[in-house]
Amino acid sequence: MPDTTLMTIPGQVDPVPAPRDITPREDGRVDLLGLPRPRIRALLEEAGLDAKQAKLRAKQLFHWLYHRGVTDFDAMSDIAKTMRPWLAERFVIGRPDIVEAQHSSDGTRKWLLRTSDGHEFEMVFIPDADRGTLCVSSQIGCTLNCTFCHTGTMRLVRNLTPGEIVGQVMLARDSLGEWPKGKMDFAAEESEVEYRADGRLLTNIVMMGMGEPLYNFDNVRDALQLVMDGEGLALSKRRITLSTSGVVPMMARCGEEIGVNLAVSLHAVTKEVRDEIVPINRKYGIEELLQACADYPSANNARRITFEYVMLKDKNDTDADARELVRLLRQYDLPAKVNLIPFNPWPGSAHECSTPERIRSFSAIVFDAGISAPVRTPRGRDIDAACGQLKTSAEKKSRAQRDREAAETAETAETAAA
Repeated sequence: MPDTTLMTIPGQVDPVPAPRDITPREDGRVDLLGLPRPRIRALLEEAGLDAKQAKLRAKQLFHWLYHRGVTDFDAMSDIAKTMRPWLAERFVIGRPDIVEAQHSSDGTRKWLLRTSDGHEFEMVFIPDADRGTLCVSSQIGCTLNCTFCHTGTMRLVRNLTPGEIVGQVMLARDSLGEWPKGKMDFAAEESEVEYRADGRLLTNIVMMGMGEPLYNFDNVRDALQLVMDGEGLALSKRRITLSTSGVVPMMARCGEEIGVNLAVSLHAVTKEVRDEIVPINRKYGIEELLQACADYPSANNARRITFEYVMLKDKNDTDADARELVRLLRQYDLPAKVNLIPFNPWPGSAHECSTPERIRSFSAIVFDAGISAPVRTPRGRDIDAACGQLKTSAEKKSRAQRDREAAETAETAETAAA
């Protein structure tokens, strides 16, 4: 059973982050995943190595962890054989446990993952013609309560640690077979796909999974720095996008300390509507949010801010809304792109998706004003992996049900093989 109590969020206030960067393990070993070189070095010294030895081993471990994706100390060929059991007794290189993996008919993949203290969260991989995007979660649950988002119906349990965040990227690379093995190999089932930017299937990361990244700023920053480290996962900051619903005080720090692309969940252009569907607007209003966007470091025409706008029937989708959106973006002189997102339904939602005709009309008005406004194609709807649909399957399925489904899948595979 999970041993972490729910984080209490009394109304529209900033949640207090859980003060930990490593999830304790029952066996007492320390999980090195998510730790930078200086922290690994300090842990090695605390375990008994002298400073010189700890510095060398930390450098070797960092390479094997983040560049090679190795999880077994015995596979670290440049570390003495006598040292490997010593490391294995004290440390571990973990991954989130996979509870369930689903594969959509359109190629989208979703994983239900479990932390070492028993909590579950989700991540999604979306393949496209010229890229492969991993949607990464930052929290278990969410406190924002956006009315169109299924994740918002969950309570916030806790922040994910840097290891649990970067572990999602590591796990995706494991699944895609994308760790260096003398040359860049690909998983057999993906061998025919065409997109291989940077020699990889996983080319982009979006912090758009469960949770609000800027309410877990330190851990998200530390995880993304490992992802961007040239000696580690080595993914360019230009290929990483962080999405926020508008935690204004943290936006400048995001640009200065992380420096990735910014996406803003706008979804409405009036105070009344945004107060209703994105409640954080009651604390940080539209004008304050857009000014923070105008001040965002490194935003320019080459690195535009993306404004996400879910299309809700009879709520935010009129031509007048589209014209007001254009006016606001011009008023703040924002280098902007607008992503129009058809609402993805989920059980119990009070909203409906705007009609295709209404979405096309909205898009045309924004495009005619010289602002890019593509309509996002829904992906992974059949496995509840589309935008706004993430909510841990643990709340939808029992363990017994998942076991039955796994057994049925295995039986089907055996029959097909025979």
